[in-house]
Amino acid sequence: MGINENGRPSPIPPCEGLNVFALVIYIPGPLGCFLDDLRRELVPHYNPHAHVSVLPPRPLAVTWQAASDQARALVEGWVPFDLELTDLQVFPVTEVTFLEVGAGSSDLRRMHAAMNAGALEFQEPFAYHPHITLAQEVPHEDVPAMHELARHRWAEYPGSRTFRVERAVFVQNTKRDCWVDLAEYSLGAVSVR
Repeated sequence: MGINENGRPSPIPPCEGLNVFALVIYIPGPLGCFLDDLRRELVPHYNPHAHVSVLPPRPLAVTWQAASDQARALVEGWVPFDLELTDLQVFPVTEVTFLEVGAGSSDLRRMHAAMNAGALEFQEPFAYHPHITLAQEVPHEDVPAMHELARHRWAEYPGSRTFRVERAVFVQNTKRDCWVDLAEYSLGAVSVR
């Protein structure tokens, strides 16, 4: 554990943290465990924690605490909602294999639009598209077989594909490409009038 610029304990040693942050919603319970196992099967060198990004990775021009304060204020005023995972897809340009978000997608898009401002604003390279990444940075020739395996495993999954979004987590990447949780917020913690 390191010390941040305010002299308080930080979960990341100063020499390890990158100026790359995101706001994510972790997939809970058996569905999250299934997706973590599937991602490890598809891309064994990853250490996944299944999530949907509200704010994809971005640098910050302010301290992470200032950005976190903005995220907290917005998240805590947001009403919890249900999220449903639907079809397996592949993004055409990046060849990322992902699960599409059905119900709850419009909530995520509104949440992203509200949060991609001020201290959290970033000009993203792609239009925001709510999804759960299952495999990325895979050789082009391996993508079709990986997509078929993922499609088969997803079709076999017997559990619920819907969960309640009640929490969001502000995370930071490290030099070891390991994401560290910095702060967690509860949706609906502050009533909106």
